[in-house]
Amino acid sequence: MTGLVLRLAGLLQSSGERGLFHYRDTCAFPTRSQLIGMFAAAQGRPREHALDPYPHLQAPGDTTAPSHRDLTFTIRIDQPGTLYRDFHTVGGGYPRDQGLLCGDGTRRAQAKATLVSHRDYLTGAVFTIAVEGPAPLINHIAETLERPRFGLFLGRRACLPDEPLVLNPGSPDPVDELLTRTPLTRNRPPAPTATNLPTTFVWEHPPPGTDPSTPPDRESTSEPINLTTHARRHLPRPLWMTTEHLPTHLYAGPRPIDALITYVHGEPA
Repeated sequence: MTGLVLRLAGLLQSSGERGLFHYRDTCAFPTRSQLIGMFAAAQGRPREHALDPYPHLQAPGDTTAPSHRDLTFTIRIDQPGTLYRDFHTVGGGYPRDQGLLCGDGTRRAQAKATLVSHRDYLTGAVFTIAVEGPAPLINHIAETLERPRFGLFLGRRACLPDEPLVLNPGSPDPVDELLTRTPLTRNRPPAPTATNLPTTFVWEHPPPGTDPSTPPDRESTSEPINLTTHARRHLPRPLWMTTEHLPTHLYAGPRPIDALITYVHGEPA
């Protein structure tokens, strides 16, 4: 097992969790489904094959090929961002024969021709993510994220990721990187007297040092079973949330890009 460290930041991002029809919500942090979908896009996989295993990455002696189910994510919430709701209208102003279709194949009545929807986004959010899994699969994901075949988005096509996206493509312990080495983006510097930086972590397993029987803090409907447009299906996934007190030297400063580039090149902070 090995891992990589990613940084998801951008003007907008949205991680749908329960939204349907006229309301599209966003989770407060990237979901498992969003991340796996982004990896599939980088590899040029269409939706119907997004969740297929990787037989060409199967190690000698293994009985099964690696798949997305072998990946584990740990999320560090550097900046939670601000919730932004976008108001959409579709279909208004067209003649009846060009209006929106109903489920039975007819057109919506002229008085109901405009369909209103709301879509939620996070603005100014920054997440640093440790991805753990079989070494061949992790290496393949890292390589394709840096040379993607399809466009990469933070949940929706309007949400483009900032650079750098891949901070550390091959870490033996990416969770420790989040705790001790990876620069932390904050809008405000720590107070001069601060001895640590309280930071929220989201875990897909009981956090290290806790009782393995500790119940999860929440469930997220984010385990993808089918990602095709008309048959999307997800199962619930337990999540644990903690506040970790990170060292103040991880603060990336008023220009985070400088500290990030230093980290990417493996130079001492």
